[in-house]
Amino acid sequence: QVQLVESGGGLVQAGDSLRLSCAASGRTFSSDAMGWFRQAPGKEREFVAAITRSGGTTYYADSVKGRFTISRDNGKKMVYLQMNSLKPEDTAVYYCAAAMTGWPSRMLDDYTYWGQGTQVTVSS
Repeated sequence: QVQLVESGGGLVQAGDSLRLSCAASGRTFSSDAMGWFRQAPGKEREFVAAITRSGGTTYYADSVKGRFTISRDNGKKMVYLQMNSLKPEDTAVYYCAAAMTGWPSRMLDDYTYWGQGTQVTVSS
């Protein structure tokens, strides 16, 4: 079992930055690839970013590439999402997820464990 708890969401203005955190507990954290997804009202949950077990390789959705950075600290069992130059279209609930396969997939079904989500609202 893995428990994931996100934090760091909030209400910001366009152009601002936020840093989301995800605290993991349970099974060996360093065995899992980690991802961030988001879901806007009325839309399907979508891939945002993913990171390999070691943190050496990262992947991003085209919509956030160059603005968002995913990172992890295996010693602290934490995953982060640094979000810069935020846009109103980034407004969504952001979810942290763990992939037991160890592969940083873009597909929701490849992730076994999910956090409860944290709301990010970007005003124009």
